[in-house]
Parts: sequence; C-alpha cells; structure tokens
Amino acid sequence: MLAFLGACREAEFGAVRDHCEVSDSVLSKAAAALEEVGYLAVKKGYVGKRPRTWLAATREGRAALAAHLAELQRIVAAAEAAGARHA
Repeated sequence: MLAFLGACREAEFGAVRDHCEVSDSVLSKAAAALEEVGYLAVKKGYVGKRPRTWLAATREGRAALAAHLAELQRIVAAAEAAGARHA
C-alpha cells in the first residue's frame, strides 16, 4: 500500500484496493494499522452523496518505505557479493 501511495499525493480507497488486489476488509485493517503508527493519513468525505475514503502516505510513511527499500537493496547486494565470492 505504501509503495503505491508513495507515487501519488493521495488515492481513493477503491483504487488502492484494486491495485493491491486485496479485499476491502484487508485494506481497511492494513490502513488502520499504518494510520496508528503514523505512516498513513485517512481522509473521509463525499463525492456527491456517496461517501469516499482517501489514503495518503505521510512523511513518516514515505521515510519508512525508503528505509525499507534501502535495506532490501542492501540485502540483495550482500547476497550478490556472497554469490560472486563462491562462484
């Protein structure tokens, strides 16, 4: 979810759900957990008479995502280096 939201200012709940290919309940639970730790902002409103929810990564969420991606890259680089030594 944060990877998707990191590329946009905010996105409607349904768009995030569809992109992440999860159910409403799975996305809702994940969003609540990320909001609780400050990584996600949830905004509720209406489009016409229909209720809508928008999700946005916070500055902290974007920083956490960047740190996570950097750590994954470090792990890959370490594995590649170890593989090169044993080839």
